[in-house]
Amino acid sequence: MVQNPNEDLIKLREKIRHSTAHVMADVVTKMFPDVKLAIGPPTEDGFYYDFLTEDPFTDQHLKKIEKAMKKVIQRNLKFELHEYSRDEALDLNNEEPLKLEIISEIPDDEKITTYKHGHFEDLCAGPHVESTGKIPAFKLLSVAGAYWRGDENNHMLQRIYGTAFESKEELDKHLYRIEEAKKRDHRVLGKQLDLFSIHDEVGAGLVIWHPNGSRLRGIIEDYWREKHYDSGYDLVYTPHVGKSNLWEVSGHLEFFQENMFAGMEMEEQDYYLKPMNCPFHIMYYKSDLRSYRDLPMKIGEIGTVYRYERGGVLHGLTRVRGLTQDDAHIFCTEDQIEAEVNSVLDLTSNVLEHFGLKPNSYCLSTRPSKAVGDDQQWEIATESLRKTLESRGLNYVIDDGGGAFYGPKIDVNIQDALGREWQCSTIQFDFNLPERFSLKYIGSDGEEKKPYMVHRTLLGSMERFIGVLIEHYGGAFPVWLAPVQAVIIPISDKHHEYAKTLESDLKSKNIRIFSDNRNQRMNLKIREAQLLKIPYMFIIGDQEMESDTISVRTRDDSSNQVMNYDELLDLIKVN
Repeated sequence: MVQNPNEDLIKLREKIRHSTAHVMADVVTKMFPDVKLAIGPPTEDGFYYDFLTEDPFTDQHLKKIEKAMKKVIQRNLKFELHEYSRDEALDLNNEEPLKLEIISEIPDDEKITTYKHGHFEDLCAGPHVESTGKIPAFKLLSVAGAYWRGDENNHMLQRIYGTAFESKEELDKHLYRIEEAKKRDHRVLGKQLDLFSIHDEVGAGLVIWHPNGSRLRGIIEDYWREKHYDSGYDLVYTPHVGKSNLWEVSGHLEFFQENMFAGMEMEEQDYYLKPMNCPFHIMYYKSDLRSYRDLPMKIGEIGTVYRYERGGVLHGLTRVRGLTQDDAHIFCTEDQIEAEVNSVLDLTSNVLEHFGLKPNSYCLSTRPSKAVGDDQQWEIATESLRKTLESRGLNYVIDDGGGAFYGPKIDVNIQDALGREWQCSTIQFDFNLPERFSLKYIGSDGEEKKPYMVHRTLLGSMERFIGVLIEHYGGAFPVWLAPVQAVIIPISDKHHEYAKTLESDLKSKNIRIFSDNRNQRMNLKIREAQLLKIPYMFIIGDQEMESDTISVRTRDDSSNQVMNYDELLDLIKVN
């Protein structure tokens, strides 16, 4: 594994945030004696603590809690590690029902530890900073509901979110990013830009794409198809449902069923909405006798799959139940694996950079607890991916146990304009499905052989990727990607005919444009175009008609630039 250069800083922040969560729990239990404790872990960007209480916390409560926490921090109370027997731990937490539940599940041979500061003591394995005074800067952020252990059948808890950093400067930077993230929230911008909607009447996590969103998605998909044809892929369409035996053979019903929608019985046969495209691509492979001369065979599809995500984790476009994956599967020989994985990594970088994004980090995920295949197969496959990463000089971390049930994988993370990481691209090695489906090809020696299989997705899903793009650009897409590239704004009715002629001509040049001929003031039309983040506004008045020119205004600039027709075309094409 290549060492993460920020590992020491990550560990320090983890300690600070974990310690801050304890201080918060200390204050909350003193201010609200009836509250019961759940858990309070550090997170990538901060921390939270879950509390069992009948009365919800408010923003005013957060302010009071934060003020009291600062007093505890000023006292510089030492964090002390204590170890207890099971009976001692149960006695210590006899008034904390959720803690008792946790203790009951700790193996008999495992140590039970707590951390104590002042009079507050919490079941915890650490780590923590030396004392409360070592917490440099923190801020409580919000309150949300959360089911105990993520199960909607359990208690609804109150979760207080906060963040903490090694300096006030870093905290201020983070708070600024949070405010910027709110402005860029794809759910808000998606409504403002009229891109998509999600309706309870349809179902949670199921997206309806509006005309603007559909056009944006179409631009992305057209580019994707072009790149894949150029890269030697063949593209297919496959059904949305398949018989249960297909998912039994693939292993999805055994290893993935909790994430699948319930089966539908038809003609005494169960059918399932597909959670993945791969079994259908396999059936295409099996539709004919394959030779070594056919390999590598690259099969791609922009195909919608369905996964039963729990309601509590659904989030706009970035976590949905109907997701359209830019899937592809590569069937190849053993000696082609390394070249194909490298080819996928090259294509991934090329495609992401086209959208103004770059691979920022890589993660190698290894065998999970529920998996198929023997240890030797997993070791060979994992080592193959590891060697590819290291031969390219790429920094990566290991997610131990994070692989798919059928093989290890490489996840590619990108960084957006706010410095946040998003996981989009995935490359997965699969030695399971070729065996389960008895895939074969005729080798150069005339003998039957088993192909190897690589799963990969470059964008992850159209839904998630578009959500990331919206937030990355704050809805102000580059001109080539904008659903509407320009709007023509005639100053009065007498300029409508000229505007319509210009609109028709520019549409014939594949410019995405419309003419705003509403009986409204020009300034209102300009303001609305700015809110829609349309790159260009073409103002048409008497002067423009007389000189056969257009006054051009951008979404970011209040000044007008007069251009002739050819200059106008060049402007849009360049951008």
